[in-house]
Parts: sequence; C-alpha cells; structure tokens
Amino acid sequence: MKKYFASSELIINEDGSVFHLHVKPEWLADKIILVGDPGRVALVASHFENKECEVESREFKTITGTYQGKRITVVSTGIGCDNIDIVINELDALANIDFETRQEKPCLRSLELVRIGTCGGLQPYTPVGTFVCSEKSIGFDGLLNFYAGRNSVCDLPMERAFLNHMGWSGNTCAPAPYVIDANAELIDRIAQDDMVRGVTIAAGGFFGPQGRELRVPLADPHQNEKIEKFEYNGYRITNFEMESSALAGLSHLMGHKAMTVCMVIANRLIKEANTGYKNTIDTLIKTVLERI
Repeated sequence: MKKYFASSELIINEDGSVFHLHVKPEWLADKIILVGDPGRVALVASHFENKECEVESREFKTITGTYQGKRITVVSTGIGCDNIDIVINELDALANIDFETRQEKPCLRSLELVRIGTCGGLQPYTPVGTFVCSEKSIGFDGLLNFYAGRNSVCDLPMERAFLNHMGWSGNTCAPAPYVIDANAELIDRIAQDDMVRGVTIAAGGFFGPQGRELRVPLADPHQNEKIEKFEYNGYRITNFEMESSALAGLSHLMGHKAMTVCMVIANRLIKEANTGYKNTIDTLIKTVLERI
C-alpha cells in the first residue's frame, strides 16, 4: 500500500503550491540551479531566453525558464544546511509526490541539482577567484544523521580518519561529522578540466565553525591548522562553505544527482579576501548554464 503523506507532514498551500517555496509541481524543471542569495536568482535568470514563472516567499525565490533549449529552475536557498533540508525535501515532493492524492508517484523523477556559491579556500592552490567543485563534503551540520540510510551513502572510513586526525571528543564532535560524495557524472560534466576538484567542509556557521575568532575564543584554536593538514587517500580539504553536505547527502538518499561548485572569495591560509566578487561570479554562472 502506498504511503499517505498527511497535511501535517507535507504542507500544501491553498493555491496548490508547496509550503515554504510557494512553487507548484508543474513549474519545476528537471535541471535545477541553487543559489544562496535571493538576489542571485535574477542574475542567473537574466541569461534565460524566456521565463515561465517567478515566485518569492521569505528567502526562497524561484524562476523557471529556458536557456539554449534547456528548461531550468533556479531557486535561492538562503544560508545553511537547515535551509537546504527545507528546499531539497520540498523540491523532491514537487517531483515525486502527487499533490492531489498525497501519495508517492508510481514513476519517480531524478533531478539534477547544481549549487553555485562562494567559499573560503584552505590550500595554496585555491586562491581567490578559483572555482572549486566539491567532490566530497564533510558535514559539520549533523543533518544527515536524522535520516535512515545515512551510513549506506557516507564514507565511514574517511569520517573516522578525520575525527582521529582532529583529535575531537565530547561537544566538539557532537553531532559527528559525516562525509558524502557528490554525483560523479555531474562533477565530471560541470568541472571538466578547468576547475579544482576538492573536499569541502560544510560548516554549521560562518564564524566559530570555520575557525574565525572575534570576541569569543574558539573551543579548538588549532582547528584550521589541522584541517589544512588533513590528508586521506590523496584527498585534501580545499574549502569551507555551508550547504554542500546536506545537498549531496539528501539528494543521494532521494535518488537525485547533486553537486556544489563555489568561487573562492577568501583564502584563509594567506588571509586575503575579495568583497567585489559579485562582478565576477557571473562567469561561473554562465559556465554552469552551458554545462548542466
């Protein structure tokens, strides 16, 4: 018997749109670009030949249109893995749950999701301006630990190696970090041979979780030094951001293809930053539009 999704679990607005995004099922394309900043949705959509829908609710702005014959939906997620949890679950519901019967559809859609964002570089070869594709993500957020099947999609040996390297115990590693791969085919298609492929830490905050110290001291003052030196089977940690782990993990569990590509706007190793990045990220946007 098909599972029924009660109104308390899947909230559908009176107009037939999903609760937070305010998107209707027929508006959703199979190819989806995610951005954090609602203002960046218009920048992505400025390259579309046409727009068929545009809707905004809270930090979630959505436009669906066509680029070179490809139907694409661009959605803003806001900041953090908690917002990714909302967005990916609602996008999956739009694709794979019948809003009339509140049951899973007999034929499931597999979506392609590419997050375009910004990040902080952690290696000498990730200076400001570098495009980094997150082949693997280390989630400091703990989100995937709440979902069944978490261990089956994660790299458990790398998780253990990372915790052992960091020497964390108690509160610092609760919830335990998880390691998840992005979709390999999508990484190859987007990264090609002109982007860095790396390991990304998806942090649960911008300051302490990424080793930034203002007035409150860090629990582990040597956190970033240890992160920069971590190596596992040839992988090194390349950058910090705040969403890639939840995106890759939830998408894997749901049967979607997903990845994150970011432009480095600050290199933490050499302590340089570029606050004028908004003028150059359009290059990354156009590259993803061409390759998705």
